Amino acid sequence: MGDPVTEHAAITRFREALAARGGTGEVVVLPEGVHTAALAAQALGCEVGAIANSLLFAVPATDGSTDGTPLLLLTSGAHRVDTGAVAGRIGVPALQRARPDFVRHHTGQVIGGVSPLGHPAPVPTYLDPWLRRHEVVWAAAGHPAAVFSTTVEELLRMTGATEVDVEA
Repeated sequence: MGDPVTEHAAITRFREALAARGGTGEVVVLPEGVHTAALAAQALGCEVGAIANSLLFAVPATDGSTDGTPLLLLTSGAHRVDTGAVAGRIGVPALQRARPDFVRHHTGQVIGGVSPLGHPAPVPTYLDPWLRRHEVVWAAAGHPAAVFSTTVEELLRMTGATEVDVEA
């Protein structure tokens, strides 16, 4: 458990969201400078494929009237996402890279620290089935330096995610 006096507020909010959803994972604050899935895997002593990257995309509005709607993709750190293939599989016109202000607005978190839960409003979420190859997966815990341990089944339960292949 982090020290509530010195723990970043984003991590504390994440812990509350995790507890509210019955999550059982351990929150770990990584050393400074750990900003990639490969470095996180090295620090945690796991395979890079066990890192669940949380990628927020914008699904463009068909009439162009808004920035679109958010879509969260939880993908294995071992994969690169083929956005065209994913868009086709889930039936949306496209997936666009979300701007930092869009990410913050829809998740309450910053790029690099977007967790699968704890957002101001529900975000449609999809999960890379490749993550099933790992008994324990690690995902962001609301802050770029924090991750938490979980399982694919727990992620699916807590987020309501739908599984989708992310590669071409």
